[in-house]
Amino acid sequence: MKITRISALALSLAAAPVMASDLDLSLTSDSVKGQVNFFGTQDELQVGAGYTYHEGGRHIANVDFHAQGRTALGNLPTTAGIGLRGLGWDDDHLDGGAVGVGGFATVNVPDVPGLSFGGSLHYAPSILSFGDSDEMTSLELRASYRVIRNAEVFAGYRYLNTELDFAGSPDVNLDEGILAGMKIFF
Repeated sequence: MKITRISALALSLAAAPVMASDLDLSLTSDSVKGQVNFFGTQDELQVGAGYTYHEGGRHIANVDFHAQGRTALGNLPTTAGIGLRGLGWDDDHLDGGAVGVGGFATVNVPDVPGLSFGGSLHYAPSILSFGDSDEMTSLELRASYRVIRNAEVFAGYRYLNTELDFAGSPDVNLDEGILAGMKIFF
């Protein structure tokens, strides 16, 4: 019975890229993150899941759900989304999470084919936070360049912060730093 469960898990993990639209891998000096998004920019919904390992044993998981569409900022083609990001984190003696409300945007630069700028911002007040988290802010900014049709490289900045639910406790930066990575499209 145990072998059957392990086989089923292995097959589902192997099949995940077939159902995915893109796979995003990024590094900071203290963390590594993987993100899978299940729909392309032409779809009306975007659903994704990610995992971050932060040096020292901190684990951070996220699930994203956004309505998305194409628009323009000035004359620049843009993909934008509004929705939710659920975050959960676990450290040695503390853990928590939140459901942040926010969105994302990616702006393409037509004069430089392949170049785009993007960002996402999600905020969860205390009413949408649980565990040891009292509020949470997630921000990511990046500049990307599409090297080939199905892959791009990027650099940017990531900031994930939570206030702890204890009186007088300081904010905790769960993950922060300059990042670099690549995105592969399926």
